[in-house]
Amino acid sequence: MMQNIDMVDALAVRSVMLPRVALIDGYSFEITGKDTVGLQDASKLLAPATCVSIAFIPSENHDARVAAAATVKQLGFHPMPHISARRIGSAAELDRLLARFVNEAEVDRLFIVAGDPDVPVGPYEDSLAIIRSGLLSKHGIRKVGIAGYPQGHPKISEGVLFEALQEKHALLTAAGLEYDITTQFSFDAEPVIEWIERLRKAGITAPIRIGVPGPASVKTLLRFAAICGVGASTKVLAKYGLSIRKLLNTAGPDTLVAEFIRDLDPREHGSVSLHFYPFGGVGKTAEWIGDFLSNQK
Repeated sequence: MMQNIDMVDALAVRSVMLPRVALIDGYSFEITGKDTVGLQDASKLLAPATCVSIAFIPSENHDARVAAAATVKQLGFHPMPHISARRIGSAAELDRLLARFVNEAEVDRLFIVAGDPDVPVGPYEDSLAIIRSGLLSKHGIRKVGIAGYPQGHPKISEGVLFEALQEKHALLTAAGLEYDITTQFSFDAEPVIEWIERLRKAGITAPIRIGVPGPASVKTLLRFAAICGVGASTKVLAKYGLSIRKLLNTAGPDTLVAEFIRDLDPREHGSVSLHFYPFGGVGKTAEWIGDFLSNQK
């Protein structure tokens, strides 16, 4: 009987630890081209082979994007450059850019988004148009990242977002491409978990990377929330540990991550990990990850 009780206890402990292992140990990171110096400085603090996505910033050109991807690869990480569909001027431009990513940075995965412009500068209206082009497979891209919006998008209705996600799921699956979903960052775990449950019920089983803001000043976090259209009600801010009366204070995602660890169950929610947005700097976020992992042991 004692052995059976011990076995039950061990299984219970394992069930509690599984979300932590998947969430934290499988984390990914996001940078811009200008963040590569910070990434180099913090590289020893990050897990080897970490997936590092590289945002498609309007102020940077393709040379900077390719150079950033090459640096990420040289540091021993997996570069995942973003492609902003509406900022690509032609099929020839996309073809050249993909070739450079593969040849100069050994890229094998891309994150595809529609992008911010209201009017496309070229033939690609959205990420679906890039996926349908066939150029990803032509250049050997076998893994694709797509965006998820648990708290909605300021310009797109919830219904349209969900239909597009289902269409991407069907198209990528039919093409034999592996994919995962990275969400916008949030200050509140509850709507994110509800959104994940909705996806799973709809048959979308792809891995999900939950966007989490790294430690930064309250002022910086609120500024990025406003830019990205992220909900930042007084109630949510208080739950996250933010206060508009303490704008110069630094806040980290400890409470938010603890909620995800507590409430996510791999048996129900599938493969879920964290994706860090280092608004306060790559080094600060890398240090936070290391400290949090040490405290969980």
